[in-house]
Amino acid sequence: MAKKAKPQKKPRTKRSWTDDDLSILKKMAGKEPLAKIAAALKRTPGATRNRATMDSISLSTRLKKRAKATKKAS
Repeated sequence: MAKKAKPQKKPRTKRSWTDDDLSILKKMAGKEPLAKIAAALKRTPGATRNRATMDSISLSTRLKKRAKATKKAS
């Protein structure tokens, strides 16, 4: 029996990060989910997360708790 030919994989291409890509990442970080940011940049979620980590950009979309104000005793 002849073996079936395996489908060829697309070769990986490495695209460098432009200043426009980084500004989009910074604007959307913390406001949009990772998948949406990655789609806007036309990159994988892993590549987007990795770059955000390298540039110390938080992708967390959780609401930040504010410190409760203390009432002054009168």
